[in-house]
Amino acid sequence: MGGQFERKRQDGDEHERLTCRECGFIDYENPKVVVGSVVAVPEAGPDAVLLCRRAIEPRLGYWTLPAGYLEMNETVEEGARREAWEEARARIETEGVLAVYSIARLGQVQVMFRARLADGHFEPGPESLEVRAFPWNDIPWDSIAFPTVRWALEAWRDGAGHPGPAALNPAEDVRGTRPLPGAVLAEDAG
Repeated sequence: MGGQFERKRQDGDEHERLTCRECGFIDYENPKVVVGSVVAVPEAGPDAVLLCRRAIEPRLGYWTLPAGYLEMNETVEEGARREAWEEARARIETEGVLAVYSIARLGQVQVMFRARLADGHFEPGPESLEVRAFPWNDIPWDSIAFPTVRWALEAWRDGAGHPGPAALNPAEDVRGTRPLPGAVLAEDAG
């Protein structure tokens, strides 16, 4: 793979792919998988959930769910548990898939789980400025980091936190192309 790459359409393929001029290796560019969870915190109220205030860009200082990119050699459940630990020092038990979202403009597929705290403990990890359990009516909706955080929270609330069919993108944004009001897209910030 030390050669130069060019965009080339392979026989039988509808897409141009990065292909090595020397050996023909095809570098498939595929979406990244994001895993996360809506973590119920019943000790803080019957409808309380765990949110993390981001210590990193993008959306530094905004609230999000414990979530991030899936690592090689881990399952989606393992990834969701790892992210909860990294961002909120929370040990969680996943209770099933809550939602699967497609974010075409970013090349992401997001798998969000229903979860609960395993031991009641949480605190900020290195990627979080603050971690809190918010009762539903106290969620800082104007400071939510990403549309999918809002979607996942609403899917959790609509299901009363109980297992059911996984939610998909809302009808008004089936390709995941619309940011939250007032948000600046990475490609627009340039």
